[in-house]
This record gives sequence, C-alpha cells and structure tokens, in this order.
Amino acid sequence: MAKKRVNVVTMGCSKNLVDSEVLLNQLQKGKFEVLHDSNETNFDAVFVNTCGFIHDAKQESIDMILDYAEAKKRGEIDKLYVMGCLSERYHNELQEELPEVDKYFGKFDMKAMVEELKVTYAPEYIYERKITTPSHFAYLKISEGCNRSCSFCAIPKMTGRHQSRTIESLVMEARYLAKKGVKELLLIAQDLSYYGIDLYGKNQLAELINKVSEVEGIEWIRLHYLYPTKFPMEILPVMREIPKVCKYLDMPLQHISNRVLKNMLRHVTREETEALIAKIKEEVPGVVIRTTMLVGFPGETEEDFEELKEFVQEQKFGRLGVFPYSNEDGTYAANKFEDSLPDEVKQARADEIMEVQQYISAELNQQKIGKEFDVIIDRKESDYYVGRTEFDSPEVDGEVYITTDGEIKNGTIVKVKITGAEDYDLYGELV
Repeated sequence: MAKKRVNVVTMGCSKNLVDSEVLLNQLQKGKFEVLHDSNETNFDAVFVNTCGFIHDAKQESIDMILDYAEAKKRGEIDKLYVMGCLSERYHNELQEELPEVDKYFGKFDMKAMVEELKVTYAPEYIYERKITTPSHFAYLKISEGCNRSCSFCAIPKMTGRHQSRTIESLVMEARYLAKKGVKELLLIAQDLSYYGIDLYGKNQLAELINKVSEVEGIEWIRLHYLYPTKFPMEILPVMREIPKVCKYLDMPLQHISNRVLKNMLRHVTREETEALIAKIKEEVPGVVIRTTMLVGFPGETEEDFEELKEFVQEQKFGRLGVFPYSNEDGTYAANKFEDSLPDEVKQARADEIMEVQQYISAELNQQKIGKEFDVIIDRKESDYYVGRTEFDSPEVDGEVYITTDGEIKNGTIVKVKITGAEDYDLYGELV
C-alpha cells in the first residue's frame, strides 16, 4: 500500500516556516510521505500556511488557496487545509468566502492539524523538525506573540501576547539541529528584545545566547528582530566576546521623525535611537546593523520623509529594507488616522530610500575589496560557489561568489579574499 502524501506550502516569514517544519515532522512520524512547497499534484492533503502581515502578503496567500481549490476541483488533491496567521485572524470570513477549503486552522492548532489526518500528536517531539532550508542553517524560534503596541501592526492580534520558550527547550532543539548538520542558527521571534521577561522576570536573551553557543556543532548564531525600545544591552558584551555570535543585528527602526514615531506608538525618539546605535557600534566594533523602514505612514509629510532619507544617508546601515505603509484592519493607525497618501507616493518614497541604500551598499562593498572574510558556503551555481559572510543573512542580504578549482562542501566555512564588488554582492577567491 502506497504511503499517503502531504504537501505543506509556506507563505510569509521564517516564523511560519518553523511551524511548517514542525507539522511536516509530526506527519512524517505518522507514516506520511511529506513534501514542502512542492509543485507536484496527486496529494492526499495540502496545507497552505498563510501570512497575514500586510495587504500584498495576504493577497498572495488567498491566491495560493484559490490555486489549490482549483486543483482540488480537478481531482489533483483530495483535501485542502488552511493554517497560519491569515486563518487565525479571518477564520470566519475565509470559511464563508472560500467554502471549498475542507478546514481552517489557527496559528496554534498543531495538535488538531495532526489529528485531522488521523495521526497521533507527539508533543515530546515538538522540538524536532523536518528541515526545509539548506541543511547547514536553520531558524530557531524562541518565542511567540508580541507585547508591543505599534499602531500600524496587526501581528499581535494574530499571535497574542508574548510567550517565551524555556532556555532548556531551546538548547534541546539546538542540539537536535546540530546533530542534523546545522552549523548556523538564526534566532527569530516577533520581538527578541522581550525574551525571558514573562518566564524569568527579567530579560534572558544574553543567557540564552550563551547556552546555545555551547552546543557542539553550532558555529554561527545570528539575531533577527530586536526592538530599539528597551533594547537588551546585556547582549552587547556577548556579541563582542563570543566568536560564534555573528556581529550582525537586525533591528527594525521603522522611522526617525519624532512626530511619526509618536504616531506609530514606537515609544522611542530620534535622539534615543541615535544614542543606541552609537552605543552598539562602540560596544561591538565592526557590527553590521540591518534595519527596516516604513514609509508613507498616515500624515508623513515631505519634511518627515526627507528627515528619514537624511538619517539613512548619515547612518550608512550595512543592510536596509523598506515597506510602503498599508492600512491593516483593526489597528490603531487604521482607526485613528486617515490613510490619505496615494499608493504611488508611498512606493516612490520607498524606491527613493532604496536608491540611497543601493549607493551606500555599493560604497561599503568597495571598501571590502582586498580584505579577507569567513564565508559559509550555501550552494554551487555555474562556475561559482556561493556563500555569505557573518554580516549576511540568507534570503535577504548579499552573497559572495567564489572561484576555485577545488571542491567545497555546502556548510563549510572558508576564508575568502574579496576581489570584486557589485552593489550588493561580492566576488572572491579562496585564501
């Protein structure tokens, strides 16, 4: 008798990806053949793990559900299930609008999803996952939810209050991943800055990083999504002194105009932000800060935007991304402010910031020519081995293209001398 087949399709962020990997592992233990993001047909069941972050992401999730609903009509799949953030928030509306879906599950319904396919849920294996990233790196989700009240963000409405996982459970998961060949761990959460306060009464991010760094086999630890408000300063000596911790900090700032920051309910000022950045650079020499900006927030004036642009030019962030504002149902901003800026103005402002960043990135990359960096190899592409420095996260940052006559195994960390540079990517040769 052939194994039953399940495909899990992941939309949105790396936090969703971790949920998909947990589900895949549970179903695989239940003797299912499991695939991730497969383009094949002939599945007994497909789970679409949806994103509810911003309008475009929500639309992509809905389009994916519609595609699989058509596949179900054609008899190419038997059951269609929807899970994740969009399903958590709009369960009733989706059920009414898309009745061809067999069942909708919320973000935290893992047990119900597994049991829907007549598989016994095994909570003792919840830290185990079927890795869908290249086997040498993986995401470690250290908490769920968010206690922040940013006026533009609907995520707390989907994920609830902040809930940290215990240090013990995270170290156990890190050991499991290391045994699977993972060398680079990317610590993720909606808010790393709040880790441990709910469980231990104080911030324990530095302690967690210390414990994870002791796991044999883990060579790089990368930190994603710290808030500038109540930033955990204790992590700075850890970043400076533990070689395994990448000198890379992902800290979304969103804006710099005090007026806009106040309306965004960010609880931080320009002056405090600049002092924090200066302190981070002082405490961790050579650190690269990645940030995200949000342009076109209701009431953002041309003056506010110019202030933001000048700030980006002054700070010369190593990595930067931009989102145009979108009105999210039920948020404070959607209820309080009129979204009066045309979409084309928002997009033009986003493009303008990225043009500034492109120039900065090109300038910073030129300064790397002739220098040597440790690079982790991700793949081979044509005549190049392609990897990343400790200052580059997968999927979102630049890469290093390496020429060599030899063979390099994926996941190997090698010393590379930079010989050329483009706006975002680098070229180099093995030392």
